[in-house]
Amino acid sequence: MAFLATFAMRNAIGGQGGQIPRRSTTWFIAAVLAASGLVSPPPATASPEYRLKAVFLFNFAQFVKWPPQAFPQGQTSLIIGVLGDDPFGSDLDETVRGEQVNNRPLTVQRFRRLEDVKTCHILFISRSEADRSGQILTTLRGRGILTVGDSESAAMRGAIIRFATENNKIRLKINLQAAKDADLTISSKLLRSADLVNP
Repeated sequence: MAFLATFAMRNAIGGQGGQIPRRSTTWFIAAVLAASGLVSPPPATASPEYRLKAVFLFNFAQFVKWPPQAFPQGQTSLIIGVLGDDPFGSDLDETVRGEQVNNRPLTVQRFRRLEDVKTCHILFISRSEADRSGQILTTLRGRGILTVGDSESAAMRGAIIRFATENNKIRLKINLQAAKDADLTISSKLLRSADLVNP
């Protein structure tokens, strides 16, 4: 299955400061090639689809601006969280290992329960949580968290970014009102390559 990587290709050369770290670019290229079937995917627990989505999550960190209060005093890391069953395996950790965005190291945390989500900046809501997605998004509203999911449930349309598969390609659906409610500013470079949706 081939996946659309237009957004990442267009924006990878124009991130914060105009560049994406070389190792992340390598991961992106490897993920795209694996997803398109041009090379054999490396041994991993995640599917090619989720290896590519791990790179998308890393890229989101570079095209979103958080309010100062999103980083409690003494908290320097930008945290990418996964709520529910983890479809990424070790790929998400490997994608962000050693990387920084705006001088903040990236770390990955996994949450089994919504109550465990304390400090988090990007939260991927797994499909295992689809039945509770409405409650999850309502609880997280206004907390300065970039919510991301790929469930097709109606409630997930309230997420700030949703991965949608159309004609075997990944498209980004961005809910600007939800981003505004979370006090997040999304770069126009990311918005240009996405479909803007209403709640």
